[in-house]
Amino acid sequence: MHGWVKIHRDIFDSDLWHDVTTFRLFLWLIGKAAHRDGVVVSGIELKRGQYLRSYRKLAEDLAYKEGRGTKTYSLKTIKKCVDKLIRDGRVNVQETEQGTLFTIVDYAKYQGFSDNENETVNTINSEVETNGKRTGNNNKNANNAKKYISSSSITHDPNFEEVMNFYQSNLQVGITETPYNLEQLIQLYDEFGKDLLLAAMKLSAEQEKKGIAFMKGILNNWRSAGVKTLEDARKYEMEFREGLKRKKRLNIVSLKGGHDARRYEDSVGDYGIKLYK
Repeated sequence: MHGWVKIHRDIFDSDLWHDVTTFRLFLWLIGKAAHRDGVVVSGIELKRGQYLRSYRKLAEDLAYKEGRGTKTYSLKTIKKCVDKLIRDGRVNVQETEQGTLFTIVDYAKYQGFSDNENETVNTINSEVETNGKRTGNNNKNANNAKKYISSSSITHDPNFEEVMNFYQSNLQVGITETPYNLEQLIQLYDEFGKDLLLAAMKLSAEQEKKGIAFMKGILNNWRSAGVKTLEDARKYEMEFREGLKRKKRLNIVSLKGGHDARRYEDSVGDYGIKLYK
């Protein structure tokens, strides 16, 4: 697909600018939407400003590189971003057998030659299904869409701000940050919540591990172990610490050739316990 799109400067003053994943999704939808009426996709005739795509395909479209690998958003994350765009009055969606039909609200604002140009405005009123719940979306007056701009973006969530403040003060110092780090922190916050994410950050800070790689390793271990609460995390870390003790004791006995081993002095520390108190 060739051509161009334009973006109004007020987008930089909106919550969308601070929500990296949703921002990327919105730009993708604008860039891929039909630029004229009559485009046929999977047997469906699109109107100007419409795009037909499944949530799973969108997750693949927005995949990004991390290190030497490629990361893909979860369907839950994609649906959450779509929900925000609907609440903000930026898109309407309609479920079809071929996929989800996205309609960009006031598309001419992003793909017009002038502010006064007469454009075909999509004003589809449809019953929208999102995350299993059906809600009515009436777009008779696109100019009123701004009043639905959400003030509850995750980046304005006090709990998330607490997480970010700790991260920036303890784990970000002295390292180069990328926008993807914010995306990953948002995903981790969505999955684990404030308490577990902060606990993992504190463990990382205790071990002087900057960035998010070590913290993600902790959370991945907790996920695999079925950790759901701080109490679960405390129990897991205590068992992990005891496992390290036993392993070191066995190593000492082995070095002594089976003779009486000296008393093992715990060098692991209490970081796996005290951070949850």
